[in-house]
Amino acid sequence: MEVPILDLKAQYAAIKEELQPKVLEIFANGGFVLGPEVDGLEKELAAYLGCRFGVGVSSGSDALIVSLMAMGLGEGEAVVTTPFTFFSTAGAISRLKARPVFCDIEETSFNLSAGRFQEILDANQKKGYPLKIKAVIPVHLYGQCADMNGILEASRSHGVAVIEDAAQAVGAEYPAVDGVKKACAMGNMGILSFYPTKNLGGAGDGGMVLSNDGALADKLRALRTHGERQRYYYDFIGGNFRLDALQAAVLRVKLRHLEDWQEKRRENAALYNRKFGHSGLEDAGLITAPKALYEDTGITHYHTYHQYVIRARKRDQLMAFLKEREIGSSIFYPLPLHVQKCFAYLGYRQGDFPASEKAAEEVLALPIYPELSPEQVDWVVSSIVDFYKQ
Repeated sequence: MEVPILDLKAQYAAIKEELQPKVLEIFANGGFVLGPEVDGLEKELAAYLGCRFGVGVSSGSDALIVSLMAMGLGEGEAVVTTPFTFFSTAGAISRLKARPVFCDIEETSFNLSAGRFQEILDANQKKGYPLKIKAVIPVHLYGQCADMNGILEASRSHGVAVIEDAAQAVGAEYPAVDGVKKACAMGNMGILSFYPTKNLGGAGDGGMVLSNDGALADKLRALRTHGERQRYYYDFIGGNFRLDALQAAVLRVKLRHLEDWQEKRRENAALYNRKFGHSGLEDAGLITAPKALYEDTGITHYHTYHQYVIRARKRDQLMAFLKEREIGSSIFYPLPLHVQKCFAYLGYRQGDFPASEKAAEEVLALPIYPELSPEQVDWVVSSIVDFYKQ
């Protein structure tokens, strides 16, 4: 039985009657960049996430860059983030000639450790602030929020801004000290990616910056159009970070289905958990199923399950075995950023972040998309059982 890691064709088939008229409407009116569709998406997503402002941009990577530009990040300054994430989280920092400062993750959540982050800030203070730490970018990896209470407390005590990287966690909820909040609504800014594989994905690249700060939102809008507030008059040096109307129109249609898709992902995750629980693989220490940290807090949308990621012994051999059975899987991510060649100038070494390095050796993402059938889940789990029986 073939089980792809993701099936966007199945998603399109279910909503094409809604999508096609919107796409044709964009071509008919000739408004391809920004405009009413982008305005509408910004308002709808901001309302859904509990934020005052949304600013649509050209990609999730550009959302990170323009967010850092909006806070004036520059050469000689530093931003703390995780080494266990997609490249653009740290790449955006380096592109602005600032310094990424890596902080290890929690083994259970794969997210930046609030405790270790606090240690970095405290140590920097004791040394007389040799690092000019301006911000932290916690990544809500795989669809579950990082420990934002701890991260926000540490940040506020040291005057550090918080930019949430929620590229994989649109709609994920968190039990904040001041009530349940969605990803993007807790820091100074939050960013989303609309890359087609995301839970809310477009028909190409796109992204958004969310904020409750009106002055920041105003600056972000100027920066995405080269820094202009008035046509051909430039207040800042910005860039071409505009969101296409076509992407916004597609995303507005998909946003109406997002809650249903998220719930199906959670149902598939629960089915995986039950089947793995009955398989004996966890008891034998062969795999570890993902932990939904906030599932028992009364929060409904505790995890978006952008990825369902297990830890697996003999991970690479298992992946090859699944491929033989036409089962898709993927590794997010095989090499932590602190040991990537492009970041060698930072001076980190293998062994500096053991939790991240261990995760890179063990993680394996299994199919989790909403259209996945119970029979397909059963085939994935039974195939993994067969592999370990060999």
